[in-house]
Amino acid sequence: MSSSRAPSLWRERLTSPLTWHYAAFAVLLAAIIVLSIRFGMDWSATSGSSSDALAVKQMQLKVSEKEIAPLRGLEKRVDDSRAQMRAFYSKRIPPNYSSIATRIGELALKGPVRLTRVQYSQGMASSDLTEISMDATVTGEYPQIMRFVNSLERDQTFFVIRGLQLTGQQGGLVSLRLKVSTWLRPADVPSGLAPTPQAGNEAAPPAITGAASPAKNGKEGE
Repeated sequence: MSSSRAPSLWRERLTSPLTWHYAAFAVLLAAIIVLSIRFGMDWSATSGSSSDALAVKQMQLKVSEKEIAPLRGLEKRVDDSRAQMRAFYSKRIPPNYSSIATRIGELALKGPVRLTRVQYSQGMASSDLTEISMDATVTGEYPQIMRFVNSLERDQTFFVIRGLQLTGQQGGLVSLRLKVSTWLRPADVPSGLAPTPQAGNEAAPPAITGAASPAKNGKEGE
């Protein structure tokens, strides 16, 4: 009799609402556990990706800062450079064409040396400055010539020695061909000044004649 009631008891339990409630709760609990695990895994992956992305952004920011660093204060440096250029122009660039010959003549007297066959020419013009070249023969004792050359290089007027060439020697006197350059503002360059010969197309060294003062407009000294 007990064996016949066992199936009936199981059927009653299976059809009982409480049993179905337990079963539904178990399924729901299992689903919650699975979803929780999946959410945790997704959250971990998302957090890791966010951390990597943040690290990349921080690195890019540091690189950008290093690239921008040299540009900081650029406007001030540009203003300072312009001020220095204006100061250089006002102090060391001749104020006019005639002042070049005047200053070289003064330094020659201090040597003392004698300048002959002085010729002036102009280089390529630019928007800022134009090169003015002097080609002359310098005669004097060797120490005097060196004193004159050094005074040109150290003078407040901006002179650049382009070349020195021995052209003659007699007794204690030495003759050198001297090439000197300075610069003028384009507005101060006189019209009709001969162009400076290009390298390889220069005339022969000027002959040594009597003393001459620096000439203007490319003409020889008298």
